[in-house]
Amino acid sequence: MLRLQDQWVWDSWVADDGDRYHLFFLQAPRSLGDPALRHTHASVGHAISEDLTRWEHLGTALGPAETGFDDLAVWTGSVVHNGDQWRMFYTAISTAGHHVYDQRIGSVVSDDLHAWRRTSDQPVLPVDRRWYKTLDLAPPPTTGPDLEGSSETWRDPLVLPDPAGDGWHLLLTARGVGAGRNDDGVVGHARSEDLRTWRAEPPLSHPGTGFGQLEVLQSKVIDGRGVLVFTCHPQEMTQERLARSGHYCTWSLPSSGVVGPFDVEAARPFTADPDLFAAPLVQRRDGSWVLIGFHNLEAQGGDGFEICDPIPVGLDDEGYLVAG
Repeated sequence: MLRLQDQWVWDSWVADDGDRYHLFFLQAPRSLGDPALRHTHASVGHAISEDLTRWEHLGTALGPAETGFDDLAVWTGSVVHNGDQWRMFYTAISTAGHHVYDQRIGSVVSDDLHAWRRTSDQPVLPVDRRWYKTLDLAPPPTTGPDLEGSSETWRDPLVLPDPAGDGWHLLLTARGVGAGRNDDGVVGHARSEDLRTWRAEPPLSHPGTGFGQLEVLQSKVIDGRGVLVFTCHPQEMTQERLARSGHYCTWSLPSSGVVGPFDVEAARPFTADPDLFAAPLVQRRDGSWVLIGFHNLEAQGGDGFEICDPIPVGLDDEGYLVAG
């Protein structure tokens, strides 16, 4: 377990260098008092472990820039290895944006997973309003007059190598056009040949499945079978989905491969741990798989802001994630 006395810890992602697991996680000072304030004070923390249970905390890996699209806070992302370099993709919000609604994707590089450097002062991928909602299409309760090109939900980048060796894929938490609130969550998609220049593509799932957000996407192949795992808080679901599937936070569905397409309508909850949130799916050295994450107890007045011990998981006969 990883719990920090002076920081709230929540969303996380993992990079494996072959010897140790590197945990990157969102953190914000507990001195803020109200956990609801954490989102505009978030930075990325770093810890290492050999067993996913005992962690050595190494401090802050990435914080907001002094100016630009990521000068307010940095949020959830992923790390990939390419040649002799690591690249982290992350979510960012800015002081010039519309509070937490102006979400952008940035990237930084590292030679060792410890020291990270920015290579651009621009987001890596703009929102394409042909397929994805922007703030002028789906404004929050309080908005300004100039919203062109903004996006309420454009975050949690998951970067994956193409299975056939044809470049890279970027999966994102996004909202699809043509669907109502809490029913518009889709798997956003972009492609790149070099991890630097990206082009937006149509989503890899359809809206209208009862989920408003497909957060912290995890797309893996376990024992030859593809599975997509995502988080959606019950308050971000339609009443129909809640009545059918219950109040759970972590969801999975079988897939044809790591880049889908994905039938999110078929998603089922991970019932073994209803409050488990933003849970990376990690392979251990012996080949087995586990979930780690935090427990979203904020609405209940609880403090689940810590990374839990590994939860062993596998796929059932139908390809859904289950404890075991």
